[in-house]
Amino acid sequence: MSELVQRASQQLTEVVRGEMTLARAETKEKGKRYGKGGGLFGGAGIVGFLILQALVATAIAAPAVPLPVWTAALIVTAVPAMIAAGMAMSGKKPVEQATTPAPEQTIENVKADVAEIKGSAHR
Repeated sequence: MSELVQRASQQLTEVVRGEMTLARAETKEKGKRYGKGGGLFGGAGIVGFLILQALVATAIAAPAVPLPVWTAALIVTAVPAMIAAGMAMSGKKPVEQATTPAPEQTIENVKADVAEIKGSAHR
């Protein structure tokens, strides 16, 4: 009987170690994806911001010929403000639908392992 308990303990330890290794690998892979994507989005945002500044300066200069500069600047500022509002509204849904970085496969495996162990213990 003690040999069975010892073997069960050893198997449980191996299962837990295996699940921890899987969780680490899964979390590491997801972290790499988030990091790379976030860095690229950040770089694109900076470059886009610089382009927008140049475009706004050009757009203000054009109507500033017949209008006062402040009026031209006010008119041109309203357009990017509306674009930004639309982008924020459009970006809200995908962010809400994004999955968590939790190791979902490992969690399911651990739940199944616990259920199996509970089932075996009641026999």
